[in-house]
Amino acid sequence: MIRVVLCDDHAMVRRGIKDTLAEAVDIQVVGEAASYAEVKEVLRKADCDVLVLDLNLPGRGGLDVLASLREAESPIKVLVVSMFPEDQYAIRCLRAGAQGYLNKAGDPADLIKAVRTVALGRKYVTPEVSQMLVENLASPNTEALHASLSERELQTLLKIASGKRLSDIAEELMLSPKTVSVYRSRLLEKLKLTNNAELTVYAIRNALV
Repeated sequence: MIRVVLCDDHAMVRRGIKDTLAEAVDIQVVGEAASYAEVKEVLRKADCDVLVLDLNLPGRGGLDVLASLREAESPIKVLVVSMFPEDQYAIRCLRAGAQGYLNKAGDPADLIKAVRTVALGRKYVTPEVSQMLVENLASPNTEALHASLSERELQTLLKIASGKRLSDIAEELMLSPKTVSVYRSRLLEKLKLTNNAELTVYAIRNALV
């Protein structure tokens, strides 16, 4: 039996994923969480083989969960299921330690297949992501500027692009306003931009939001 924990901040989404996985006789959902803190607690108590993880969580996001599991050398396999576009986030998630990436708009049957695949210790990606990986290997120097951003810098960029003030971002990420300001300065430098408006335009043009 493949034991699965779901982490998504929307209860209806968790219900939909749970109902889909219930169709598979070899998969059992053993826990649910809606935030970074909750999933840490659930994983501490529940025996879990696969974590089905959303990226867009309140406060510390899915990429932070991946970093935490990697730091702890956890044997839990992670399948990221997100609305974020594959061409911008799949490779980043795989590099961060995920075993698979699936878009929420995909076929429900693919979800069951993906869970089974990562539970076996194999990677799961769509044909589109496979092609991206091949192209990335063939032309490693053609990555977009935002590929060099740290997870915190990327989170800061996304929140700025969504119209949030630095004080709001600091509160959501549980950081000091000064730290968030440093991330913003690094963003401007790495992306060769000058202000928040340009950061927002960059995020939209590159399909990050």
